[in-house]
Amino acid sequence: MNQRMPDWLVHRAAAMPDTEALVTEEGELTYRDLDDRVQVAAGGLRALGVQPGDRVALVATNSLQFVVAVHAVARTGAVLVPINIRLTAAEVASQLARVHPSIILCDEMHAALAHEAAGLAELSGVVGLPIAGAPPADPVVTHGPNEDLCIIHTSGTTGAARGAVLTYGNFWASAAGSAYNLGVLPGDRWLACMPLFHVGGLSILLRSAIYGTSAVVHPGFDAGRVARAIREDRISLLSVVATMLQRILDEDPGSAPDHLRAVLVGGGPVPPDLLRRALERGYPVVQTYGLTECASQVTTLSPADATRRLGSAGKPLVTTEVRVDAEAGQPGEILVRGPIVMAGYYDDTAATARAIRDGWFHTGDIGRLDDDGFLTILDRRDDLIVSGGENVYPAEVEAALLAHPAISGAAVVGLSDAQWGQVVAAGIVAEGEVSLADIQGALKGRLASYKMPRVIARLDSLPTTSSGKTQRHLVREILARNRDGETG
Repeated sequence: MNQRMPDWLVHRAAAMPDTEALVTEEGELTYRDLDDRVQVAAGGLRALGVQPGDRVALVATNSLQFVVAVHAVARTGAVLVPINIRLTAAEVASQLARVHPSIILCDEMHAALAHEAAGLAELSGVVGLPIAGAPPADPVVTHGPNEDLCIIHTSGTTGAARGAVLTYGNFWASAAGSAYNLGVLPGDRWLACMPLFHVGGLSILLRSAIYGTSAVVHPGFDAGRVARAIREDRISLLSVVATMLQRILDEDPGSAPDHLRAVLVGGGPVPPDLLRRALERGYPVVQTYGLTECASQVTTLSPADATRRLGSAGKPLVTTEVRVDAEAGQPGEILVRGPIVMAGYYDDTAATARAIRDGWFHTGDIGRLDDDGFLTILDRRDDLIVSGGENVYPAEVEAALLAHPAISGAAVVGLSDAQWGQVVAAGIVAEGEVSLADIQGALKGRLASYKMPRVIARLDSLPTTSSGKTQRHLVREILARNRDGETG
């Protein structure tokens, strides 16, 4: 791990040029075909002035263009900054201002978002995809394990966006750990229907290139299309969150095909009834626990343990150490150590020092390790809301609510929801008449749609501790009891 490694795509194009590398709406590409396109795009980036170490932002949906851009940025030695296209222009601008990319790549669908965000961040250099050019004279064809591959934004417990810096060594170790657990077969096809701007989607692209297998990329999640792809496109591996799995099972009442080797389900605790339903239908579901800061998977069940360890997120990958900061068998904060842990938060040494102490990454998540080393996830970060696989941090939504002139107090929590896992709910203290529609209208443009409160209840006051800290767990209990009394 201390020596330079060949660029994964360059190596595969040389070693197995005619092997299928990628399947998108635009067709199938071999490793030779994909490498040829990446070489041209890398030359285009160099012609635009991109140099090793520069940051390159990418504002695009899942597509062939997205995949080519990922590898082309690596071929120039630059650092990829994938942007969540569900964010508002103001939210994107905040991230761009922090990393200050040399250029901002965007597809046609998100050109308006990219230009508006760039303007707000006082940046120029928005370039449309695909990237035209010619093969560069000096492509970067090797990478050191400690070199930065990408910066993916996540949020701390305060809700402030932070860029997790992930290295080539992080993704290499993550791929190795997954391979030891799930195995790798020559004809594997791993379906990416989650956003490629998230670590779970991006890791599928990189892992497939490392393995020399195929990534099947869908533009987004469509339950019917995924169900058909599993059967007709011989998908062997699939990564989803619980709500996606539920919709796939609703869409296709049949049993899983034999070629489907594993369905990884993450994004938070998975309802036991859903796991049982999937296993009864022959879906080889394995629960997994991962984080952006750890290049995706931290623990994952093995297929052999899927039934007898129902509800567990499995054991740590072979490249990873996990411990719980509590007495044996008791719930506590999950700590992670190993080569999958990020280099740190971009341009935030204080946050990095708080998160990584004595070599251990402090996740803020709560779990329990049993005597056999299996991890059970009890909750995501104390106040984190996971809605449809997207993280929502209460502090950010509360700040937006408190900007409303009629609202003097706000506490945001997650309420259980059959479709989305959780929905955002808020208890507010307000003067005058305030409706759910009024508040959502005021928040439009400030928050992404998945962060919008779906339930709002007026309270006389917010429950607090003696020191004045809001007790969100009590607000959650109040809103759960009075869900029928929501405003609007």
